[in-house]
Amino acid sequence: MAGNWKMNMTHLQAIAFVQKLAWTLKDADHDYEQVEVAVFPPFTALRSVQTLVDTDKLKLVYGGQDLSQHDSGAYTGDISGEFLAALGAKYALVGHSERRTIHGEDDAVCQAKVQAALKHGLVPVLCVGETLEQREATDTPWDVPVAQLRAGLAELPNGAEIVLAYEPVWAIGTGKVATAEQAQEVCAALRAALVEELGEERAAATRILYGGSVKPDNVASIMREPDIDGALVGGASLKIDDFASIVRYRNHVGI
Repeated sequence: MAGNWKMNMTHLQAIAFVQKLAWTLKDADHDYEQVEVAVFPPFTALRSVQTLVDTDKLKLVYGGQDLSQHDSGAYTGDISGEFLAALGAKYALVGHSERRTIHGEDDAVCQAKVQAALKHGLVPVLCVGETLEQREATDTPWDVPVAQLRAGLAELPNGAEIVLAYEPVWAIGTGKVATAEQAQEVCAALRAALVEELGEERAAATRILYGGSVKPDNVASIMREPDIDGALVGGASLKIDDFASIVRYRNHVGI
């Protein structure tokens, strides 16, 4: 279960949040081997999160909300995968819908960022998803996400670990959510594309997350679907009780 904080929380707020989240999950005897817990703070909070995780030996992992396709150089404001790796990050989001729409990142940029993440030992979380207009223009709503997957994974090295996050753009920050059946339909198509790209064994081992207004009251139905392995949580990840409840979905839905 991954929490994308987006542009929220100072480094001091991040410290307090991670401490309380860790305490809440410890009190609930959360098994991190069963459900991994990752947070994606703003870049300015990563060092503080790293220090807290290392000092208190927390089992939480963390990652960058983005990374540059470049290693270093005259790229003002960009963050290299090398910087993230040096801060102990495990993951890096690539191609989040807000990067694609607001910042104009296309499939070629996302593919380069996947390669950059892998080069520096990070696990890329490749985000794919369709807009409402794209969804309504076809009877096969998985066309756009599958095309984004194929482009992002082009020239993927053998054995490279990746994570996919399916996020229907029309369900992000809108309060709308794809039904479990709608999410499964697209995630099944993504899994089939992974089989074609990577082979059955690697495709089965690749985690597919669902992102799009995930909350404690809908996570159960989402996680019951066979091709959904976790969630990329936005707004609810900023609330301790909500995110902890989402993380602990196995305890209260009988999965």
